[in-house]
Amino acid sequence: MDQLNTYLPGILLAYSAFLLAIASPGPNILAVLGTSISAGRKSGVALALGVATGSFTWAVLTVLGLSALLAAYASALTVIKIAGGLYLLWLGYKSLKSALSRHDIEARELAGGKRSPAGYLFRGYVIQMTNPKAALAWIAIISLGLKDGAPVWVAAVIVLGTFLLSIAIHMLYALAFSTPVMVRVYGKARRGIQMLLGGFFGIAGLKLLFSRT
Repeated sequence: MDQLNTYLPGILLAYSAFLLAIASPGPNILAVLGTSISAGRKSGVALALGVATGSFTWAVLTVLGLSALLAAYASALTVIKIAGGLYLLWLGYKSLKSALSRHDIEARELAGGKRSPAGYLFRGYVIQMTNPKAALAWIAIISLGLKDGAPVWVAAVIVLGTFLLSIAIHMLYALAFSTPVMVRVYGKARRGIQMLLGGFFGIAGLKLLFSRT
């Protein structure tokens, strides 16, 4: 119970960062929205599951990489947290900049024509795994939840928890945004959402930078 009380705040912070990152549409989310609108819910759900699986893969690779690095160099955690904190601050800046932009989200159909559900699943996985920002995002998320000397179960809880959240949220996007009406509704609320995201990422980044020990 003492261990749970020690690591639970960091785990919940990692979950929060992950959820808010999903709330900010990137290439993967826009692909899910566009597919749901143009090819229907079934295709959107298949693509969403592929994106969630890719997210899980990135999480596992990040945890394994950080664990190996920390095992070899104990002081590396400080460098990792600085990098993660700076990346979160950059996300905050991007969110605030997006909130001031007049451009709404643009959900477009994937190139290459219609596919089978398996084809959309694979395409979703590829989209997420080839996202160059995914590695930095996961370093920041994992860094928020891991403390120096944290046991293995903490990383496992973060990875499995974010995987379940990823499936739920991406499928919700696929189902809810299968009509253009929802995209317009989201577009109207976009600026307020981006402002909140910018504030959260800024606070989380500062927290990570000032908790290097």
